Amino acid sequence: MTDQKEMSIIDHLNDLRNFLFHSAIAVAIGAIIIAMNIQFVYDKIIFAPKNPDFITYRLFCKISEALCIKQIPINIINRSMSGQFSAHIWTSIIFGLIIAFPYIIYELWKFIKPALYDNEKKYGLAFILVSSLLFILGIMFGYYVITPLSVNFLGNYFVTSEIKNNIDLSSYNSLVRTTVLANGIVFELPIIIYFLAKMGLIDDKFLKQNRKYALILILILAAIITPPDIVSQIIVAIPLLILYEISIYVAKIVGKKYATDLTKS
Repeated sequence: MTDQKEMSIIDHLNDLRNFLFHSAIAVAIGAIIIAMNIQFVYDKIIFAPKNPDFITYRLFCKISEALCIKQIPINIINRSMSGQFSAHIWTSIIFGLIIAFPYIIYELWKFIKPALYDNEKKYGLAFILVSSLLFILGIMFGYYVITPLSVNFLGNYFVTSEIKNNIDLSSYNSLVRTTVLANGIVFELPIIIYFLAKMGLIDDKFLKQNRKYALILILILAAIITPPDIVSQIIVAIPLLILYEISIYVAKIVGKKYATDLTKS
């Protein structure tokens, strides 16, 4: 690994403490920035997908008039005394986490760096950039694709015209925040596979042999996080399948490198 002497458990715990502390500070700073601009965040970002003029709906309309969204008949209401205050706090924290993610990845790299080989440490910048890029792509995919599909479908779904969709603030927040954050995490799949392959827990042969099971799991996941229509599920499943294929390639590269290192040693 490295030429440095082996770190003690206390050293590892100190590094872990620093990682958690610095990450928490970064999230707190991001949360404060969001909290100071909460009205803009809600009016222009969180509530945007419930408006028919949202960019995704306009793009659908350009593709075909049959896809045009005329209205999304939902009203956001608050039924809890502390509902808006809680929404303010939790939205600030979640968005603070999203803003701070690149820095958290940087701190994570510093934490795992001592356990890496000397020739692997030069890939620090690539690790930070790729991880951050995948997370941002996942966030954007969740916000611009899955969230509007879900809001439109559920907002226009009626068992009977006697029932009005007055949606509780916490329910709407949960849909948007969970969808966006979950996709950011799911898009980190190639990075997760890299470390699993590095630890010898998985390889490209295993991923190839279980591709059909992965396809089933991806379709199930797509069915869970999207409205129950086939078009939405396909739209979500395609990038997940691409990520899985990229993960196979990543595992293959890691496996070859590991075999080369063994040969040299």
